[in-house]
Amino acid sequence: MAAVSEIAPDVFRISTFVPDFNLQFNQFLVRDEEPLLFHTGPRAMFAVVRDAVATLLDPAKVKWIGFSHLEADECGTLHEWQQLAPASTAVCSLVGKLVSIDDFMAVRPSKGMQDGEVLTTGRYRFRFLHTPHVPHCWEAGLLFEETQRTLFCSDLFHQDGDVEASTHSDVLDRCRQVLVEYQQGPLANYVPYSTLTAPTLHRLAGLQPKTLATMHGSAYIGDGSRALHDLASMYKEVLGPTL
Repeated sequence: MAAVSEIAPDVFRISTFVPDFNLQFNQFLVRDEEPLLFHTGPRAMFAVVRDAVATLLDPAKVKWIGFSHLEADECGTLHEWQQLAPASTAVCSLVGKLVSIDDFMAVRPSKGMQDGEVLTTGRYRFRFLHTPHVPHCWEAGLLFEETQRTLFCSDLFHQDGDVEASTHSDVLDRCRQVLVEYQQGPLANYVPYSTLTAPTLHRLAGLQPKTLATMHGSAYIGDGSRALHDLASMYKEVLGPTL
C-alpha cells in the first residue's frame, strides 16, 4: 500500500517503499481542474499507484502525465495510465517526444515542451525546464510549479530508506551517502557529471523553490535555492573528475 501525503497545497506525494532496494518510489499528483501526475512508477506498482490516486480523485480524470526522462520509475506505466485516463496526454521534453516517447511509449502524441514553455492546469502554472543529462539522459527535463514554487526534481536529492514524507532538515548528507555507496558498485555513475551539471543546478537554484519534490526520499521544504547550490558543490566533490 502506498502512503499519501500532501507536501504543498494540492500536491500529493504517493510513496511506496521497497525493502529489497531500501528505497521509496514517489509519484506526485497535483489536484486541479486538469489533474497532473508526475512520475508513473514502474509496471509492478501500477495498481498501487492507481488505487492511491483514487483516494484523491477519479484516476480516469488525470489529464497530464509528466516525467523527467525515459526510465521505468519515471514513465513505465504511461501506456496503462493513458488507457485508464482517455483524455490524458504525456508531458515531456521535445527531445523525448521526438526520439522515444511517441514511438513506443505513448498511446497518443505527447506534448513535447521546449525550455521555458508553460503548462497551465487551472490554478497552477508549470514551467518546463530542459535539463539534458541532469539528473540523467539526453531528454531530461523538470517541471517547476510557479504558484507554490514546487520543483519536481526527479532523481535529484535521492535518499535511501523509508524516510518521512517531507522534511525541513537538510537532506544533503543522505544524498551524499547514497552517491558514495553507489560509486562503489554496479550503480556507479548513476548521476553523470558533465559540463552541464553545475550550470543546470545553479539555474534551478535561481528559481528559488520552496519545495523540492524528490523521486526517492523525503521532499525538502525550505530554502531550495541554497539546497541546489549545495547539491552542485557536493556533486562536484563526489562525482567530478579527479586530476
